[in-house]
Amino acid sequence: MIIVIKDQKNEKQIESLKNWIKGLGLDVHMSRGENSLIMGLIGDTSKVDIDLIRSLDIVESVQRIQEPYKNANRKFHPEDSIIDVGGHKFGGGHFQIIAGPCSVESREQVIEVAKAVKAAGATILRGGAFKPRTSPYSFQGLGLEGLEYLKEARKETGMPICTEIMSERHIDAFLDIDIIQVGARNMQNFELLKRLGKVDKPILLKRGLANTIEEWLMSAEYIMSEGNMNVILCERGIRTFEPYTRNTLDLSAIPILKEKTHLPVIVDPSHASGLSRLVRPMSLAAVGAGADGLIIEVHNDPSKALCDGAQSLKPEQFKEVVDNIDVMLPIVGKKRDKQERV
Repeated sequence: MIIVIKDQKNEKQIESLKNWIKGLGLDVHMSRGENSLIMGLIGDTSKVDIDLIRSLDIVESVQRIQEPYKNANRKFHPEDSIIDVGGHKFGGGHFQIIAGPCSVESREQVIEVAKAVKAAGATILRGGAFKPRTSPYSFQGLGLEGLEYLKEARKETGMPICTEIMSERHIDAFLDIDIIQVGARNMQNFELLKRLGKVDKPILLKRGLANTIEEWLMSAEYIMSEGNMNVILCERGIRTFEPYTRNTLDLSAIPILKEKTHLPVIVDPSHASGLSRLVRPMSLAAVGAGADGLIIEVHNDPSKALCDGAQSLKPEQFKEVVDNIDVMLPIVGKKRDKQERV
């Protein structure tokens, strides 16, 4: 980071700023030109409040010379991170498919869907026990009971499970979950992220409804700064002015993230489009853009689903999508785990 000083004569304020920066554990390199004074900050500048420095009378401008996220930054970790979930690897050329119902509705339902998606090629089971809904009158999930049904489905099929956490107070109940999902609405729930940073579990971090890529990576940084480096990013579409789809799937985020970070990146075509007929083309487009996996909603009877039936595939439709994905993966240099039928 560099700070350009506009008032070189105010030595007292300059010295005060220099001492404050050193108090943050950084070194300061001073460079005096004919018409300007530049302070170069050396060290981890993520702790520096740029807006505070900009507000000072003696400061003309502040510019970062590296991104504010360090742990997630590819510059500090050139190789792809590979995150292992029960023997199924994300990143580094590996490709995983997470599938299951939007919400866990009953023990029988989730076990039936789990067996169907495993037979079709999914390697990890998804299902919402706690459901964030726009309306307080909509189905909110079965809560802790739903978690138990997911664990039973795992026992029946051998598939690791992925489900969304809504609150810090539920963390203890999620310690037996294989992938803890942070939904779009909680992407900037920083207290929750910090707590998850102390949990030894992979975290699936979805992009917020209207967040930039850098804000998303900074949320990953909150988790990683507390010690948990097992973060999987999930692009699930962002809110735009377009009404024909539920969200706008930002596929350009995938290659950009591949440049900026070493973390695995997967895509949720179900929430992005909100329409089951768009899941297949968006899934294939995500593969082509370089995604490391997909998370797809599958329901045994979408017309009767208690949540998001319009975007859910039937098991036979899901099987067709997986077959198409298998054709594309060698083209982009990725490989998918093969599941044996239940």
